[in-house]
Amino acid sequence: MAVLLSGDFHANAANELTRITKRKLIGAYGQELFNEIRYHVILGDGGFLWPGNKKGDAYIYKTLAFRPFPLLCVIGNHEPVLGRQDLPEIDIGIGEKVILVNEKPFVAYLKRGKVYTIGGFTFLVLGGALSIDQAFRKAGISWWENEYWSGEEKEAVMKLLKRSNRFDYVLSHTGPSRINQALFQNNADRYFPKFFDEVAALNEKIDGMIACKGWFCGHWHKDKYYYDGELKREYRYLYSSTAVLRGDEVISSHR
Repeated sequence: MAVLLSGDFHANAANELTRITKRKLIGAYGQELFNEIRYHVILGDGGFLWPGNKKGDAYIYKTLAFRPFPLLCVIGNHEPVLGRQDLPEIDIGIGEKVILVNEKPFVAYLKRGKVYTIGGFTFLVLGGALSIDQAFRKAGISWWENEYWSGEEKEAVMKLLKRSNRFDYVLSHTGPSRINQALFQNNADRYFPKFFDEVAALNEKIDGMIACKGWFCGHWHKDKYYYDGELKREYRYLYSSTAVLRGDEVISSHR
């Protein structure tokens, strides 16, 4: 049993769909490992239900239908789903409920601050990040309503972590602030130190409260790896590459 992970998708705005087609995945991992995949998780900015993109979504669903496993999305920062109150929350047997986007092929969003058991792994699911798109920043607004965590969400996740703080992995959109800075400060001059990302700061706080093997992140549109020797913890940022989690292995498409 295995779980596929990939980075930002943006409703295929930059042909990201080509990285996760059935043919591409079999070419990267082989038929045997492809057959073991039970779930696919996008690490934020899935971009489904983008206003005016019904035809684009229909094409995406048609392509995804060739794959036999459901797709689950971490909430990113460019997510129209954040402003939708009409989407059903359903129980698919992985712990908490998910926000349904499409039934066939199955596409849904994982909720922030919840724990899910996916493909045999226990995941703490976080999500969100700061949007730094200049037109929106100058106007003093975010991309979507509820882009940042609400006070209630923050309070709930802190209560959860007081009850239980051991997980196999964390799934988030951006990473903890110190890891972001270590990996991206030299090539992200428009981000550091101009903007304070309170989601990354929240991730940093959570990172110091939990026990886990590692984090999987997206958001930065880069494929990066960081190992914290003190915590003995891996941080993997995905975009062009994908990864398959199987047992104690993390198998990258960039093998």
